Amino acid sequence: MNQEFIEALKEIVKEKGISEDLLFTTIEDALVAAYKKNYANYGGNNQNVKVTMNRENGEIHVYSQKKVVDEVYDEINEISLEEAKEIDPNYDIEDVVSIEVTPKKFGRVAAQAAKQVVIQRIKEEERRIIYSDFAEKEDDIITGTVIRKDKNNVLVDLGKTEAVLGPNEQMLGEKYNFNDKIKLYIVEVKNTTKGAQIVISRTHPGLIKRLFELEVPEIFDGTVEIKSIAREAGSRTKIAVASNDENVDPMGACVGPKGVRVQNIVNELKNEKIDIIKWSKLPEEYIANALSPAKVVDVTLDEESKFAQVVVDDNQLSLAIGKEGQNVRLAAKLTGWKIDIKSRSQAGNNPELVVEDDIQLISEEDI
Repeated sequence: MNQEFIEALKEIVKEKGISEDLLFTTIEDALVAAYKKNYANYGGNNQNVKVTMNRENGEIHVYSQKKVVDEVYDEINEISLEEAKEIDPNYDIEDVVSIEVTPKKFGRVAAQAAKQVVIQRIKEEERRIIYSDFAEKEDDIITGTVIRKDKNNVLVDLGKTEAVLGPNEQMLGEKYNFNDKIKLYIVEVKNTTKGAQIVISRTHPGLIKRLFELEVPEIFDGTVEIKSIAREAGSRTKIAVASNDENVDPMGACVGPKGVRVQNIVNELKNEKIDIIKWSKLPEEYIANALSPAKVVDVTLDEESKFAQVVVDDNQLSLAIGKEGQNVRLAAKLTGWKIDIKSRSQAGNNPELVVEDDIQLISEEDI
């Protein structure tokens, strides 16, 4: 070991935030193993060995540690009291004597062992730091850079590491080109043996929630509250909001002056349509609002089964249902009610409630 090596170690300690004592102790432990492996003919494997490394100049010393006994049975690890007192008169039975056994050519072996342990320690520390940094960002947004597409996956550079945007987490119809900057929602961060595994998404409803929190100060400070989100990523989202201040219009706050706030979010989501709905504690009113832009005439509830039959004017029926049933499907997800829609003429002819069993519900706890 030389001065340059020590200086390099201390620079690593400074840059990586590794404990200096931990790094040097780890190196010393590695040198013990290296000594035992390379000097087994001299009792290395069974020998009690201690290695010290000078923190300033890198000098290395290897010591065989022997226990002081009355009668020696193990010459490798024991020393008689008489021999011990020749070294130092103060030694007594059960004391441990350190005898230097540093091999003449141990420097090269030591350098290789130290190099390996330093590289390994750096890798471990970098993995720990990456995991720690991204674990703090779980359920938050991060900006990534598209590196490439690999079959159905998209590889994204997150700065300190890379992550894979899986096919189920990609927005319908969105193209991912090299060097594109995209905002991603961090769903989960797992600590694995290979380092941090970061699950990212462009489809998660949490992405909508965080984008609104970033764009709308009233949501960020708690004046306006997001009650529920229903999303079909890349196509349409419904978001229900309520105000904790009677003087603040929750929908107006989300839309922003001249619609700039919601437009910024729409632009980020590549023109995904966003319906901002006023939440109500009255289910009838909430369901009617959720079916916007259609105008609802009447809502009849079955509280026990959480079924709602909605009546609209005949000319509003297709708008209320939406293309391929999307509008009513999102309204059901948003409110947590199963919804059947009829026109006035249908309701007059067939007043029975019809329920769609395949509607999936998303509650406020899921966002």
